[in-house]
Amino acid sequence: MTIEHIAMYVNDLESARDFFIKYFGGTSNAGYHNKNTGFRSYFVSFADGARLELMNKPDLDDPEKTLNRTGFAHIAFSLGSKEKVDEITARLKADGFEVVSGPRTTGDGYYESCVSVFEGNQIELTE
Repeated sequence: MTIEHIAMYVNDLESARDFFIKYFGGTSNAGYHNKNTGFRSYFVSFADGARLELMNKPDLDDPEKTLNRTGFAHIAFSLGSKEKVDEITARLKADGFEVVSGPRTTGDGYYESCVSVFEGNQIELTE
């Protein structure tokens, strides 16, 4: 079994798309717009075949995203090395994003950091 893609609703569709292109080398399709419903989306594809669908539609409910909540917690990107984890974490921090944890080696042996990015969503960076 393969997960075909992960989807997330966002308020600022273009900024979210640009984030994944800038920091993770994603490539985007031209987008989709349903003029009847106002729904819009982009598929961002990554080198290993993973895809992320970013979506927007009118009148989204946008409750506060606390760190300790149910549901999806984060999207994790394996960057291939501790140095890349350090580099991208530092770059995100320099660009004003909040580093929630790390970089560090966790109790279960992962070298990772977690960063709160656009709209309070969390990205985990692993080696």
